[in-house]
Amino acid sequence: MKLYIAAWQVILAAVLVLASYGMDEEPPASTEAAASSVQQANFIFAPEPDAPVLVRPLGSPRVEAAPAAAIQTVAAAAPAVISAASPATASDAALAVGQAPLSAAVSLAGSQPAFRFAVISDIHVESWNKESHTKLRKAMTDLRSNVPGQALVINGDLGNGLPKDYEVLGKLMKETPYPGQVVYTIGNHEFYKAWTDSAGKWNEASFPNGETPEASINRFLQFTGYDKVYHDSWMGGYHFIFLGSETYRQTDDSYAEDAWLSEDQLNWLEGVLAEDAEAGKPIFVFLHQPLPFTVAGSFTDFNSRAVVQHDRLKEILSRYPQTVFFSGHSHWELGSPGTFIRDGFTMVNTSSVLTPYDTTDNPIAAEERKSEGLVVEVSGNSVHIRGRDFTAGDWIPAADYTVGP
Repeated sequence: MKLYIAAWQVILAAVLVLASYGMDEEPPASTEAAASSVQQANFIFAPEPDAPVLVRPLGSPRVEAAPAAAIQTVAAAAPAVISAASPATASDAALAVGQAPLSAAVSLAGSQPAFRFAVISDIHVESWNKESHTKLRKAMTDLRSNVPGQALVINGDLGNGLPKDYEVLGKLMKETPYPGQVVYTIGNHEFYKAWTDSAGKWNEASFPNGETPEASINRFLQFTGYDKVYHDSWMGGYHFIFLGSETYRQTDDSYAEDAWLSEDQLNWLEGVLAEDAEAGKPIFVFLHQPLPFTVAGSFTDFNSRAVVQHDRLKEILSRYPQTVFFSGHSHWELGSPGTFIRDGFTMVNTSSVLTPYDTTDNPIAAEERKSEGLVVEVSGNSVHIRGRDFTAGDWIPAADYTVGP
């Protein structure tokens, strides 16, 4: 009888394992291979199951990209502000396996309680794309179980801006809830319903397919509950500022995929940056698009501008050298040259949960199932930023940076 029960237990366990594997299995690599082969074509992110996935969006106005030597020059500035991470303490080891409550969070330096938050971007959850669902689940499960924090920022490109995409994203976030506050920013893909016709088919020829930038923004605001695409909040005693594009190329085709920040938004930014600002105390700023010719991936033709008002934005942020500015959009994998740089203030690239790109600006092979994001710990005026490999559930040694004392 005992042997009979044990046999049924083994069979049942095998069935459950096989069932879960089938549910979570990602799409075959052929879709990404197809995407790589047509990457230079004028396609966007085609929302049809049989269409190539992860095709590069139409680019910004093309200018001559900075030479590779310039990338190395900017990246070389980073070591001056990067210090080696302190060895993890026993308390941190407990946190790493999810054994300690949030209130017991300890800084990696082991000195005083730290505020921990995560930053991910370019999750690209589309209703039909099972791979995007699987990778987000894995990322959220890893963050929740192994490195829980008090806040999570999803820094743009949530999906393709379609109602069904938001619906699926909402369900996924409920399935794998984050223990702290979740904040979203708007990316260029939040405007992509304009590339889809009334039949739900990808249709560049009929762009904007009756869609306005205001309609795209309103769906984002409805999903997030925000009043505007830019806002700020204080968490853990630190100032978090979230920026976002206020229009898309229907307004002016030259805007392409770049962020457009109104004068109202920039004036607002000047005001909130000054609120309770203290020398050396970090201020965290988030925008989906990077400043051009700064972090990894911002040297490509596609990101030759990236933010229409980039000169003004950089000048404003430079007044506060304690600013740590996080951006996504480029997808470049963590640890690439320029992942972390210092140019008046700190700038950090956040890679992609769905598909990181290599330093040739191409998607990393699908079979690697790469998926990345950042975990940030703040203790006093010290900021420790570490890259996280969600597929392996482990840290990325090449992406480990410290800002401040």
